[in-house]
Amino acid sequence: MLVAAAVCPCPPLLVPEVAAGAAAELDAARAACTDALGVLAAARPDLLVVVGPAERSGRGPHPQGTPGSFRGFGVDLDVRLGAATGTVAERELPPSLAVGAWLLERTGWADAPIEGLGVGEPLEPERCAEAGRGIGARADRVAMLVMGDASACRTLKAPGYLDERAADFDAGVARALGAADLAAVMALDARLAQELKASGRAAWQLLAGAAEGAGLSGALLYDDAPYGVGYLVATWS
Repeated sequence: MLVAAAVCPCPPLLVPEVAAGAAAELDAARAACTDALGVLAAARPDLLVVVGPAERSGRGPHPQGTPGSFRGFGVDLDVRLGAATGTVAERELPPSLAVGAWLLERTGWADAPIEGLGVGEPLEPERCAEAGRGIGARADRVAMLVMGDASACRTLKAPGYLDERAADFDAGVARALGAADLAAVMALDARLAQELKASGRAAWQLLAGAAEGAGLSGALLYDDAPYGVGYLVATWS
């Protein structure tokens, strides 16, 4: 059963070495992520599942010890999804899970075995929920670190340019995640999320599926849109 979850944004800029001179601009987001991971550790899970958006090559399961890097962003920095197990991973972590692995390394996670799951953004809501139910049944006490961004269309300089629908969409996501409102998370419009370049929709709906019957309460720790992209940090416990 799911006992706790942390929702965090997944821009590589969250990693100071990638952000370089602009690193301080996301200090508040990093601090909120640290607090959120503290909620996961306090839940004393038997298993931590890290979920995040992935392109086709990065979808599917990633076992503990899978490596990742930020070399594609011009930084000679490697990470690993938990301690190495001796099993050679067939592929690297997708960027979203690499950011998750960096957060876990930064906070010194050593509380439970870790698995990663890269999910395709077009995955239908009900299939997301079904996959989430499977995650929730993996162990007696499951925790999730859910990586994903809201819209990328909040300003003229945003990656997706300005879309007047973006602010309302992000506000709805913030309310749903902050309240651990499963119905509201499942009601997020997949097509609209795609049009607004919101990378987190599928991962959030996996979380909603995993949380069915768990009776968790939510808290919103961070809600801002630096660079015109909606970044949210929330906890469910």
